[in-house]
Amino acid sequence: MSLLEIGGLVGGYGPVDILAGIDLTVEAGEILTVAGTNGAGKSTLAKAVMGLLPRAAGRIAFEGRDILGEPVEARLGLGIAYVPQVGNVFPSLSVVENLQVVAGVSDARGRIAELLAAFPALAERRRARAGSLSGGERQQLAFARALMARPRLMILDEPTAALAPARVAESFARIRGLPALGVSVLMVEQRARQALAISDRGCILDGGRVAMLGPAAGLLADDRAAALYLGQVGEAGA
Repeated sequence: MSLLEIGGLVGGYGPVDILAGIDLTVEAGEILTVAGTNGAGKSTLAKAVMGLLPRAAGRIAFEGRDILGEPVEARLGLGIAYVPQVGNVFPSLSVVENLQVVAGVSDARGRIAELLAAFPALAERRRARAGSLSGGERQQLAFARALMARPRLMILDEPTAALAPARVAESFARIRGLPALGVSVLMVEQRARQALAISDRGCILDGGRVAMLGPAAGLLADDRAAALYLGQVGEAGA
């Protein structure tokens, strides 16, 4: 049984389907990158898994449980975390307060101490307002907030989009370490080549459907994937 199973998933924000029948799995302990051109349905897929898509039909199962009709709060409680591209921290709250507001965490004080130890830059600015943090620090805080409840699956929507180029490699290294913490990853990312380089498998969407799916190394070596979806080596965002 896969950790996450998606079958025949359709849906969108209005009457027209953006997702046109997605079949996909995420296995325990793996990183799966979802790539594709703009408008292919990547972020829409992430929102559908988290329960944020206004209209969705098909099957979404987490650890064998059908969650398609479950609200966001229930999915969080089951062990799914979500880090959106924007709006992922509370800017008026301090670093520590951003962690304290996460509900349902046993021994929250101890967990906060663990995460501050894992993110030294946040520990140094623990009393600073989140709105005053750099882009890299805000992303670290968003990751820490998502990890507070010890999730088993983390959904990342464009995690490097707002980062300075010098911080991108750090971000991917942090993501690569998540499976060692017991966290599987479903990542939507425009920097497809760099994301696939740290992933176990990759999925390329085109027109709301799965166009290519397989081991990440195979997609990186595929001439068709490079020409149509990944860009050439050295291109911006590739």
